[in-house]
Amino acid sequence: MNAGHHPTLASQIGRREAYDDRKSPGRPKIDEQTGEMIVHLASENPTWGCDRIQGELRKLGVVVSDTTVENVLKQNGIDPQPDHKDGTKWSEFLAAHMQCLAATDFTTVDVWTPTGLKTIYLLFVIELKSRRVQYLGSTEHPDESWMLEAVDRAAADDGLLGGEDRPTILMMDRDAKFSKAFQAKLEAHGVKPQVLPPRSPNLNAFIERFMGTFKRELVRRMIFFGKSALDHATTEFLEHYHAERPHQGLENERIVKFEHPPPSEGEVIVDKRLGGLLKSYRRAA
Repeated sequence: MNAGHHPTLASQIGRREAYDDRKSPGRPKIDEQTGEMIVHLASENPTWGCDRIQGELRKLGVVVSDTTVENVLKQNGIDPQPDHKDGTKWSEFLAAHMQCLAATDFTTVDVWTPTGLKTIYLLFVIELKSRRVQYLGSTEHPDESWMLEAVDRAAADDGLLGGEDRPTILMMDRDAKFSKAFQAKLEAHGVKPQVLPPRSPNLNAFIERFMGTFKRELVRRMIFFGKSALDHATTEFLEHYHAERPHQGLENERIVKFEHPPPSEGEVIVDKRLGGLLKSYRRAA
């Protein structure tokens, strides 16, 4: 178990007593720092009751009664008897299952064709722990047959849902294209479909964030003449996305890690894709 260091709590915990030293009749008055610690623990752990908070404080060298904890919580507008039926927060679920989660979704792009403007559907899947993205293809008509073929591509040995150390849960919205047959085929490949509640895009934030990046950095900056041009640009973008672009969610590192630390001296070279629409910079070897 990794012992996380919490600077706020650490600064509050020392070799001290939880009560003021002054003599006065009645129950000793709790000090301000202990009150702040109680509120902090309750706020960060909303399913904890007074006894659990009291026990955590005791581990930190702070001795108070469960009644004191209850009074502090009430004074700060916190229910001292949390509802344990609420279950795990979604953020906590994601953190606990990050190693086995993936998500999938569509976006649409309009392309020019000899017969006029057409809407093309693009399907992606993202692995949450690494942020790697697989492009499962594009089509004007994402019928069930096409969707089942997309599952095969995702579950292939070189797909995000295939091979070793793969995600085993795939999150998706309630789009009818993610049909029962689609979900059954996922299960046949050992992947559990996790259908999200309606009108909850925030629960699928990882792929929503990718879609935003894809549209902002590529789609809204190009005009596509035909589906093949869109497929080519999408492939180029994903090469850039994985091997060249830094990601804030990964502490500004690339998804594909450097084999060796990059040099800090030498000529700066700019690499360009799609005529310079996508740029990245590196030092000459």
